[in-house]
Amino acid sequence: MNRVRLPWFRREMSAGRFALVMNLPTLLCLGLVLAYPVGYAAYLSVHRVGLAQLRRGEFAFTGWENYGRVLEDPLFWIAIKNTLIFTVITVGSEIVLAVAIALLINQAGIWTSRITRFLILLPYAIPPICNGLIWSFLYSFQFGFLNRILFTLGLIDDPVNWAGNPDTALYAVTVPYIWRTLPFAIILVHAALQGIPRELYEQAAIDGANAWHRFTKITWPMLQQIIAIILILRTAFAFAVFEEILAITQGGPGDATWVAAWYSYKITFAPPNNFGMGSASAFILTLMIAAIALVYLRLIYRRVTL
Repeated sequence: MNRVRLPWFRREMSAGRFALVMNLPTLLCLGLVLAYPVGYAAYLSVHRVGLAQLRRGEFAFTGWENYGRVLEDPLFWIAIKNTLIFTVITVGSEIVLAVAIALLINQAGIWTSRITRFLILLPYAIPPICNGLIWSFLYSFQFGFLNRILFTLGLIDDPVNWAGNPDTALYAVTVPYIWRTLPFAIILVHAALQGIPRELYEQAAIDGANAWHRFTKITWPMLQQIIAIILILRTAFAFAVFEEILAITQGGPGDATWVAAWYSYKITFAPPNNFGMGSASAFILTLMIAAIALVYLRLIYRRVTL
């Protein structure tokens, strides 16, 4: 019996090929939007590019010189140190608070309240630059509401210059960032909690397990995969924080809040406008984020999927 060979467009596609076809328009759009800027930045990173060169359109090839100058710049390593401190504080705080708040709203059954959902999601809907401006007013040394509240409660005797003191500025910037990004983590953790079978808790209660044992033996192991995802995403975004720094401290006082993204911005757009060196610093930052993501994938994500 002869077998009829169907045309390619009438054959049943595999799951992988179907997923590729469905995602192809998005991939093409991302390629068109991102490929040229990223490629042009890579080109600039190996050339000497300033305002004079931009006007003439003539860029001298320098090879890896820009990368070497970035790595030899002490200010770059200060920015990296501040970025690491910022990332550890914000990501660690987000995970702890997200788990605690998600457990609270899950057990209390208040997530269905429209007011609760609005209040929790409100910070995430505020643009980052607006969030920074709001908190800059709260931190204001002269008329900030934070100092006024603390003074009224008798917790301070004199106004505190939260964003203008080198000892507190970096920590002050972490608070508005956590406030803005925390809802993202809460939503993911709450969704993961909804997927845990109730029967596991009922069986543990019958066996005499208290709340702590139920959390450590059931809840936390079931949340580890989503926690790994939050770690990867939030670390990448925290490493590239920029808007809150721009709105609240602009890198000051001194170099107290210089972070990696702010370093790239200042090198590029502040006189003498070294676009090649700024592009090189941005690529170094990208490589650092990719390396951290790989470490997470190897040490955390693989462990929780075993």
